[in-house]
Amino acid sequence: MFMLFRLFNVEAVADYLNLTPADIEQRVKDREIPFERRGSRLVFRKGEIDEWASRRILGFSTDRLAAYHEKSTRHIRKILPHETILPEMLATGAMDSAMTSKTKASVLRDLVALAEKTGQLNDPKTLVDSLEAREALCSTAMPGGFALPHLRTQEPYLFETSFIVVGRPIQPIHFGAPDGEPTQLFFLICCQDDRLHLHTLARLCLLATKTKLLDQLRAAADVQAMRDALIAAEQEILAAPKRVA
Repeated sequence: MFMLFRLFNVEAVADYLNLTPADIEQRVKDREIPFERRGSRLVFRKGEIDEWASRRILGFSTDRLAAYHEKSTRHIRKILPHETILPEMLATGAMDSAMTSKTKASVLRDLVALAEKTGQLNDPKTLVDSLEAREALCSTAMPGGFALPHLRTQEPYLFETSFIVVGRPIQPIHFGAPDGEPTQLFFLICCQDDRLHLHTLARLCLLATKTKLLDQLRAAADVQAMRDALIAAEQEILAAPKRVA
């Protein structure tokens, strides 16, 4: 695990979020980031930071998302042998191109049922409850018809390894997207590692906004076609010219 402790100082939270200490201090001044003062020290609770960081990524403009993703990719190289993540994280049996879910609650249950098929999920009920709690705070549905359900904070004991579940209901579902449109593509992110979770969240958002992935997934004839589209879109993003750091 990347972070076994529950409190960050300024330098640690900056490294965790791919920011500089000056960035963190400015966000504290603006009261943009959750923090506490303990005497002359600033401390940051990991659970609150995880939740804040996830919401921040979901709210990024395309340019800010691309910049964050580049920084995140450089940091994640410390644990990954290569930049691709989808070939390993798209677990066998964890995709469904014809889900029968008709409500927000049922799609979460059905995504967790897919997660069970991987053999990597230890506590299905806790996962369902945690996903419902996260959605109660703020929907993970995005403009464009996709959603990224995930935990408020990562609970390593829930999973044997990190993976992604992909589901496409037959009938689009109103899931609370900010544009008011229904959602037809769902990506359940199940990560043991905190930074890998944020990196995966950013990558999926980038694939959705910078490639034709969403249209390809809607048109895909079956699960294999969906998987192929995801892997090809990731390769497209990684092959794109990088910004100057």
